[in-house]
Amino acid sequence: MRVSLKWLSELVDIDVDVSTLCDRLDMTGTKVEAVHMTGATLDGVVVGQVLTKDPHPEADKLSCCTVDVGEAEALSIVCGATNFKAGDKVPVATVGATLPNGMTIKKAKLRGQVSMGMMCSSTELAVGGDASGLLILPEDAPIGVAYGTYAGLSDTVLELEVTPNRPDCLSMVGVAREVGAVMGSPFKTPASLPEEAGAPAAGAVTVRVDNPDLCPRYTARVMRGVKVGPSPDWLVQRITAAGARPINNVVDVTNYILFELGQPLHAFDLDKIAASGGKAEIIVRTAIEGEELKTLDGQVRRLAADTLVIADTRGPVALAGVMGGEDSEVSDQTVDVLLESACFDTSTTSRTSRRLGLISEASLRFERGVDPELAARASDRAAQLLAEVSGGTVAPGIVDVYPAAPEPCVLRLRGERLRAIIGAPITDDEAASILVSLGLTLEPAEDGFDVTVPTFRPDLVREIDLIEEVVRVWGMERVPSTFPGGRERVGALTAGQQRDLSIGVALRAAGLNEHIGYAFADPRDMERLGWELGPDEVPVELINPMSEEQAVMRWTLAAGLLRAVSYNQRRGAGDVHIYELGNVFVTAPGRKQPKQRLMVGGVLAGAWERPSWDQDARPLDFFDGKGAVETLLTELGVDRVKFRTSERAWLQAGRSADVIVRGDVVGWIGEVAPQVLDAYGATGPVTMFELGVAPLGKAGTRTRAYSEVPRYPSVNLDIALVVDEEVTSEQLVHAMTSAGGKLLDGIRLFDVYRDPQDAPAGERRLPEGKKSLAFSLSYRSNEQTLSDEVVRPVHEKLLAKVCRATGAEVRG
Repeated sequence: MRVSLKWLSELVDIDVDVSTLCDRLDMTGTKVEAVHMTGATLDGVVVGQVLTKDPHPEADKLSCCTVDVGEAEALSIVCGATNFKAGDKVPVATVGATLPNGMTIKKAKLRGQVSMGMMCSSTELAVGGDASGLLILPEDAPIGVAYGTYAGLSDTVLELEVTPNRPDCLSMVGVAREVGAVMGSPFKTPASLPEEAGAPAAGAVTVRVDNPDLCPRYTARVMRGVKVGPSPDWLVQRITAAGARPINNVVDVTNYILFELGQPLHAFDLDKIAASGGKAEIIVRTAIEGEELKTLDGQVRRLAADTLVIADTRGPVALAGVMGGEDSEVSDQTVDVLLESACFDTSTTSRTSRRLGLISEASLRFERGVDPELAARASDRAAQLLAEVSGGTVAPGIVDVYPAAPEPCVLRLRGERLRAIIGAPITDDEAASILVSLGLTLEPAEDGFDVTVPTFRPDLVREIDLIEEVVRVWGMERVPSTFPGGRERVGALTAGQQRDLSIGVALRAAGLNEHIGYAFADPRDMERLGWELGPDEVPVELINPMSEEQAVMRWTLAAGLLRAVSYNQRRGAGDVHIYELGNVFVTAPGRKQPKQRLMVGGVLAGAWERPSWDQDARPLDFFDGKGAVETLLTELGVDRVKFRTSERAWLQAGRSADVIVRGDVVGWIGEVAPQVLDAYGATGPVTMFELGVAPLGKAGTRTRAYSEVPRYPSVNLDIALVVDEEVTSEQLVHAMTSAGGKLLDGIRLFDVYRDPQDAPAGERRLPEGKKSLAFSLSYRSNEQTLSDEVVRPVHEKLLAKVCRATGAEVRG
């Protein structure tokens, strides 16, 4: 929101400098993002007087002029305008000046004649809409004075960041109310009293609203005998300072009201609206699927069935709250105008504007919420200004369709509660004064006030909201710093907080760094990953997404982690070891609230160490990721863990597994499939995992059983078993654990061997379809040092049982 201080000063008294005002606004929650000095754009433009005007010797439509700009010598300027004569005073852009449209004036030669500047029109200076000739100044304009100073164009414009819950501050009146409350000054509301004459508006137009939920209020006014043309300078300057481009007096007035009151308006050419029974008929309805409308930007829009449109009996004439139609726009030939002032549903407007890529000042305000009570007053104000600048006549009355006016919200504000929450001695009178200055109405109550909230403040719905309003205006900086109250209380982390901290500790110890990604996702990630949600589960769509790439809530951490890998790799950082702890979201058709689950995910790409001069770094693979997961599960005290081969579309077959805890699948791990890496622009191998945090917390324990430090040494024996490819190491470990008895203290897999696929038959060491797994077995007793005579029989018995159970053979 751009706020002209010159305009603002007409609505509220400001007796502080710009810096102080900005600081006060920042402290009350309205951030000032930038301060612009608009007069600076006309540096180098001065008042000049034409001394001579002679025909150009080589061009019939050009004149060679000498112009006095207050310097020692007059300037020679070649000009193409015809509406001036010698003796006239005009704005002159001297060499080096840069105009608001970006043009920089240089010394030039036009058809052989030197030109040392340019005489300007009002359009070129962005102070008017008349481009037909030069801007002729009054005779008393002082020669050589900067034009911006002479015309009083210097202004300070504040660029405000207005939060989505404060639609009332998207207007000059709203900002004036806010500034008045902060500075303790009353603000003025512009008068809205049009003079009416002629036949009533109800005799010229009818309005029918088919969807009152999507259009709570629609008003229509009629202006007759309008003369469309350039706007007066004051109007051009106001809307230009607000960031709009002047078009004509009718459109400029609608933009002026939008910036002044925050109510978007639209002007139709009344004669272009189809009539029924001698009256123009306005119908507010949803579009028919596939219906088309050519909008003001010349584009033909194909409409969806949920698009709200303004239509006549022939079809749509405007997109409600977004943009008008070309076939009904105001033109130079327009005589009668139908003025729309309405209120439209926030979600519908947002969906339409983003679907069609039409984000405008009007749609921005409707998305955040426009006060339905403002529609008639804004229409009156616009009619009053249109009569002034276009010479038209305001038809008596407003056609107003307003089925159900909203009931104002009444809240109880308790003085003692106010002081207890804030911790500062704010009196009831101070609180009442602040709330009244913000436009609220108060009635005394037994323990405080009954506060009636106006409809332009939809953000005030609870007592705590009123308390926030009081303290932000009273001054947060005035609240004394104190320690939290409460005696004999000991702070402690909840079980969930302790669990989350343990997850971070474990994964950082495993070599991963924490990553925090967006909770939003691209709907196309579903296709990129080949992901399938569970039955009756769908992604959570955002009503007001920042972009198409962030249109839904994420249902997995995987997509964000892969994007992080791709981002780093494309910038030369190939070793990416990160994890994320965050929520994922899903919903079901018809469900209001989404389900959220806390997940932990990680990704490993590149290598642990840097390559040396004599060897390359070993790329990280599935087993590195499995080691990180095992470290995490151990830290959480999770036992009875299995890794079972699985197939998931985004993981490579044979290099992926489900993580099973006590018989339940709690997550997955694997190397990412090549087609998924290509979709995200990442280079493999990349290992990724994702686990549900809730089941891990339920299965884990923070209690650790004490194990006495061994008093006797262990006996370590190595074995190599040849098994079928289908036999997993987990099966072998399970068989050995069952057969080893009390003396078996540990089992460690340290080698897996397979014959190369292209090895000749005579060089193969293993039979076809076989692999060799080598284990180191540790035997120990808590009562004595084991001898070979004690260990060997136990070991032989273990081998025999394992071979019978799994079909293994001991490799020689």
